[in-house]
Parts: sequence; C-alpha cells; structure tokens
Amino acid sequence: MLKRLRAAAADYIRSTDRLTWGLCLGLSAFGFLLLAGLYKVGFATRRHLAVQAAAVCLGLVTAYVLSRIDYEALANLWKLYVPLAYGLVAATFIIGVARGDDRAWINIGGFSLQPAELLKVAFILSFSLHLSKVQGQLDKPRQLLLLCLHGAFPVLLIHFQGDDGTALMLALIFVSMLFAAGISWRYVLYAVGAAVALSPLFWLFFLNADQRSRILIFFNPEMDPQSYGYQQLNSLMAIGSGQLRGVGLFSGEHVYVPEIRNDFIFAYVGNSLGFIGCLGVCAVLGLLCARLLSNAYHARDPLGTYICVGAFAMVAFQTVFNIGMCLSVLPVIGITLPFLSSGGTSVVALYAAMGMVISVRMRSSTKMFSS
Repeated sequence: MLKRLRAAAADYIRSTDRLTWGLCLGLSAFGFLLLAGLYKVGFATRRHLAVQAAAVCLGLVTAYVLSRIDYEALANLWKLYVPLAYGLVAATFIIGVARGDDRAWINIGGFSLQPAELLKVAFILSFSLHLSKVQGQLDKPRQLLLLCLHGAFPVLLIHFQGDDGTALMLALIFVSMLFAAGISWRYVLYAVGAAVALSPLFWLFFLNADQRSRILIFFNPEMDPQSYGYQQLNSLMAIGSGQLRGVGLFSGEHVYVPEIRNDFIFAYVGNSLGFIGCLGVCAVLGLLCARLLSNAYHARDPLGTYICVGAFAMVAFQTVFNIGMCLSVLPVIGITLPFLSSGGTSVVALYAAMGMVISVRMRSSTKMFSS
C-alpha cells in the first residue's frame, strides 16, 4: 500500500506543473513569514496566523484535487458550481456581515466566508466554457450580447453587494478573456467610446459619495490626510522608510498602516525588506503571471487557453491594483495581494484557480512536445 502511494506521488510530481506549484508555495511561505512578522510587532494576532495556515492547507488540497480532474469535465459541471457560487453571494444580501461599506461576508461558526472570491473562480470556468462553445462566432451580435450578459451579471451583483474592488476585478477578467478569444477591435472601440460618453453619468449616479472621495483623494492624498488620505500617506511613508534593504521583519521599527496585513501588506514588505524586497515580490509574481500565460499558449484546446488567461488576469490585475494602491498611483479599492495578503477565502480561491491551470498544463504535454 505504502509503495503504491509513493509510486502515485512520484508519478504526480513527474507529470504536474512543478514551476507553478513552486511559485505558489514560495509565495504562501513568504506570506506566512510576513504575517509572523506582523504578529511579532503587534499588527496581527495568533488567530490571523491560524486562519492563514488553515487557508493555505485547504487551498493546497483544493488545487491538488482540481489538478487531478480533467478541466473539460470540471467546466461541464457548471450546473453545480455556478448556482452554488451565486447562491452564496445572494445570501450576503440577507445574512451578510458588513465590513466598512461592503456587506460581502458570511459568518460560519467562528470563521467568515467571502463568496465573491469563489464567484471569481466559478466565473472563469463557466465563461471559458461559454467562449469555447461560440468559437468562431464571437463577432455575431447575438453571441456577443449573450457573452456580455454573462460577464455583466456577476459584476453588477457584486457592485450592489458593495464590493466594487472585486466587481472591477471580475470586469477585467471578463475583458481579458474576450481579448484572448479574439474579439474584433471594432467592438473594442465601440466599448471605449461608450465608456467615455457615459463616464459623467457613471460618476454622478453609479458611484456613491465615499467612492468619489476615494478617487479624488488619489490625485492628492494630502487633501484629507486624517481620513481618506491617511492610509495611502502612511503606506508611502512605510515603503519610503524601508529604503534599500528595509528595517527587518521583526525589528519593531515599523510604520503602522490600516489593513497592513491584507490590502496593504506590500507596504510592510517595503518597510521591512526595502526596495530589494519589493523588487523580489514583483519578480516572483511576474514570473507566476508569465507561467500562466505560457500554460495558456500550450493548452490543448481553446477551453484550456481561456481558463489560463482568466487565472492570469485574476493574479495580474490584483497584483497591479494592490501595489498601485500602496504606491498611491491607483485609488484604494480593497484588493488583496495574491498569496501574500491575509485572507482565508481569497487564498483558497487563488489555489483553486491554480489547480485548474495545473490541470490544463498536465493535459497539454502532447501538444507541448510535438510543437
């Protein structure tokens, strides 16, 4: 029995995507080290450490299980996971717990669940299937309208939930996957023109006063340094004070930034490990994004390509927006840094997406070695 288990493990290691596994595990280990540093200096608790460790373990199991299943079979199970994902998000309107302006969490026992993160994964898988079904018919108005409705529904649902950061990420994932499917530039120009024309209405009627203030403060954080600008000003101070090599993870000479263990953990990286640490984080996340695009290119079919592109967009845009928030070059929209930020549901969702990508890679070896 033990011999068979060792043989099965060795076979999986030979056939799996070891680089993606290694990058994800490395980022998670580094993220836990950051959280340990935050605990040491009093910016995190033991509970935060325990939840992060549990989330990483659950994420690893989830990624492994999904990687063992053919991604085509996973996509065709959409009648199971899509209603579940939407049902959990809908439940937040009834029993959801608010944190700030976002009523996006559900308390289950002593833990909280953020269904919008799970919806990201369900959307990537279901939208990939939808795109693969209409391959070659993308520019037909009826098919494009149905695709846009498929993309608009989760974005609007999450917007009305109050989590506009996640709604924006879903919109960017949707656009990225459309590009990968080969949408005509004519429609892109139409969409850009419509967005510009409707932007005043969006500003006046779609955004609330808090959201407008966050965007305005982005242009001048010192306009309200004790309220809307406080977080980004402290983040810049933390990153700047780290200089080249930082003050160390456990030195205690750290600048406090609100939400430093999740949305603004990059500020702690800059403060603790300096420019070198920031550069290293960007390099590893960039390498992971490059790997996801490589997997998209080598996929055996369009469905696999779209899944990998969706996962790439999920990681890439979260990285860009999170670091942009911390550097005060983008507005604060409440986006975590992949694998590094504290947050149970987001970690599990990221590993689920990686599991789907690894499933694509493991079933693309024939195409890879024949090209």
